[in-house]
Amino acid sequence: MDLLEREAVLQDLAGHLQAAVSGPGRLALVRGEAGIGKTTVVRHLAQLADPRIRVLVGACDPLATPRPLGPLMDLAPRLGPAVRTGLTGALAGTCRSDEVFDCLLADLSAGPSLLVVEDVHWADEATMDLLRHLARRLPSVPALVVATYRDDEVGRTHPLTALLGTLAGYQWVYRHDLAPLSRPAVARLATGHSVDVEQLYHVSAGNPFIVTEILAAPTETIPATVREAVAGRLAGLSASARTVVDVLAVLGHRVSPQLLAGVLPAPEEALEEAVACGIVRTDGQETEFRHELTRLAVLEAVPAACCLRVHRQALEAMRSGPVTPDDLALLADHSEAAGDPAAVLEYAPAAAAHAAATGAHREAAVQYARALRYADRLPLDRQTSLLEGHAQACLLSSRLDEGAESLRAAVRLRGAAGDPLREGENLRRLSYSLWPAGRTAESRQTALDAVRVLEGLGPSRELSWAYLNLCRLACYEHEAVAVTAAHAEKAIALGEDLADAGVVVQARFHAAAARMLSEGRGWEDCEQAVSSAMEQDLPVDAGSCALVLCWFAALQRDVERTTAAVRRAEAHCLDHDLLFHLLCTRAWGSWGLLNRGSWTQAAGAAQAVLSHPDSPPVARALALTVLGLARARTGRGQVWPLLEQAADLVDADCLMATGLGWEARVEAAWLADDPERVRAEAMRGLDALAERSHPWLSGPLACWIRRAGGTPPPVPAAEPHALELAGDWAGAAARWDALGCPYDAALARLSGDGPALHQALAAFEALGARPAVARTRAVMRTRGVRPIRRGPRAATRANPYGLTNRELDVLKLLDEDLSDAEIAARLYITPKTAGHHVGAVLNKLGVHTRHEAARKLHDSDRR
Repeated sequence: MDLLEREAVLQDLAGHLQAAVSGPGRLALVRGEAGIGKTTVVRHLAQLADPRIRVLVGACDPLATPRPLGPLMDLAPRLGPAVRTGLTGALAGTCRSDEVFDCLLADLSAGPSLLVVEDVHWADEATMDLLRHLARRLPSVPALVVATYRDDEVGRTHPLTALLGTLAGYQWVYRHDLAPLSRPAVARLATGHSVDVEQLYHVSAGNPFIVTEILAAPTETIPATVREAVAGRLAGLSASARTVVDVLAVLGHRVSPQLLAGVLPAPEEALEEAVACGIVRTDGQETEFRHELTRLAVLEAVPAACCLRVHRQALEAMRSGPVTPDDLALLADHSEAAGDPAAVLEYAPAAAAHAAATGAHREAAVQYARALRYADRLPLDRQTSLLEGHAQACLLSSRLDEGAESLRAAVRLRGAAGDPLREGENLRRLSYSLWPAGRTAESRQTALDAVRVLEGLGPSRELSWAYLNLCRLACYEHEAVAVTAAHAEKAIALGEDLADAGVVVQARFHAAAARMLSEGRGWEDCEQAVSSAMEQDLPVDAGSCALVLCWFAALQRDVERTTAAVRRAEAHCLDHDLLFHLLCTRAWGSWGLLNRGSWTQAAGAAQAVLSHPDSPPVARALALTVLGLARARTGRGQVWPLLEQAADLVDADCLMATGLGWEARVEAAWLADDPERVRAEAMRGLDALAERSHPWLSGPLACWIRRAGGTPPPVPAAEPHALELAGDWAGAAARWDALGCPYDAALARLSGDGPALHQALAAFEALGARPAVARTRAVMRTRGVRPIRRGPRAATRANPYGLTNRELDVLKLLDEDLSDAEIAARLYITPKTAGHHVGAVLNKLGVHTRHEAARKLHDSDRR
């Protein structure tokens, strides 16, 4: 198991060891729940120990009758003859235990030692006495004693509690708690696995053992190892305590004392035993399982008849008292499990509405789906309302196919009921759901159908949103600015008349975004619109605009703006449970990392998007493109299958995904030295853009044709591309440098003179862009530019990771936890240049974070 978020504890323990072996000795208590990583930490500590330090490891076992002095018996082969003789005598009854303890102290006094005693919560009485004896005398011994134990199994009557009380008065005893992993750490462990990280974090509560077991058995609902571990924890419980655990598993994740007492009379004593077992915990107000997966493992073994009875009792008990909004979801769960459809239809819709109102969109989708399973008992109008609620929750939680099906059904029902206003509204919402699914043509036609239905009814809020939908599609598909503006004006006029702040702010945003893409002006207006939506507490509108701002900043290759936009959008989406927006934001964030030259990080971010089971097609297509391009630039294989898979996910005219896909395909062909394919792929993209105006998509395609020796057609081109097409390679390179794109700057310099080619070659080498290095050398040979340096300098070749001297300087400063600005000040370079060097270092080391890079430095120093 990877050592994640344990570095601080390990560093503290290493410090204790260093201090203890030179005296006075110390005792470190490492505590945490089962599976939290105690053994992993002490093993790493043993590996870090100086070879001159003797490492002694013993363990206590969960036996019905524990071995007397079991850990000492484990250590005996590595101890002196006096200890071994005394231990044999103690077990035979011919020697007192304290004499053995003194022999062990004498043995430890002979030289520096690390003594580890694991799982002391299972220790026998003699081992407890040994630890008492050692602890009191440790200051005179050059040793660190590390004792690990499960604090979730140590209650007030546990034998270890008395020992811990004794140790509390010793100043040389240190305590270290291992906390559950954070969401980011769980996400890192899940890299490369097709799992919902949020769900993984929820069921595991950050327990490393459970996380790794789920990842190792992705097809199993409950991994066998987890099931067996839970069974082992429960095996020693009394019948009454096991009944309590079973009932708690049926009742749900958190259970109040009142509800438990309503189902199981007088549960207090049995509950105390269950808590002491460590599988559940209580704070007096609620009792819960430590991990949701543990609850599910217990629930799996509860007989169906028992489950039905408990659910019915719980439903009756909860309905007999006041019902709060927070009770609705649990009531809906118990209603369905109790086989009571009427109760499901009473509580599930209310639970869904409450979840949606509080921003818990995934929970809302689940509750709406539950209600729809019994909706045939309802009037058609109520059925349709449930379908509409379900569709909205599905969109926001990135369950696009489910949501589209519900909307299609709602359109049919509203049409049959003669309700054109809501029929048109549902058509508009269906169009909005189809677009991120990559079904662009159907989305546009459905949007036009919505306007056609609604315009015949006169002014309405629904019509203003239908106009806004056309405005958004025109912006996303890069139609003429005037077309987007015309739709925006209609939406704003109606939105202002009807005091609908959401439609007004979004229409203004998209009109400004269209100007920004086509004419290069309007960023400030877009920023203001996003801020306005956030200030007016319009979370979904703000999320939509913030996402689009990430998209357009990345399209314009502005690294600084992309980084800021992604950071803001991610925070907003996480705060408001906007999963669809979050996944798309992260996909664009991966493209931003690619632009700045951080290819390893870009590939990791793209893989995380692909690993999420609910990633929408547009986000998946973009992530596949980033992954393919990162592989192409670093000279790895399997590039074209990724790019082809990306193209197959969405319609050909879905520019959010295919626009950059064309450029990626052209570049991959160029890196493979296939000029014919470069020109063919570039012309395919330009033909698709013929009726549109997008200089940031057509410009690069024209540049690639020129680089491949062709003559590009006249097309709209953004500033850096226009400069290169006009022959001003120096101006283009300077513009790319200003935007923070070292790879693009190097490409522009390929059209330059000898010094420019040398500069391009150095940049490609720093980025680890082997194919581009080869292409650059070929260009230099063709133009007779000499000398050509054959590979990296000797110092770079000597470095195991191929780092240049400057990159080694940067790596050493990363070890000091310095920012780009601080690194720049130390090395007398600009912060952007420092950022480029940091990206190159991470790429070459094959790591994702600065901390991992610094750890590689220490690893190489030790070697």
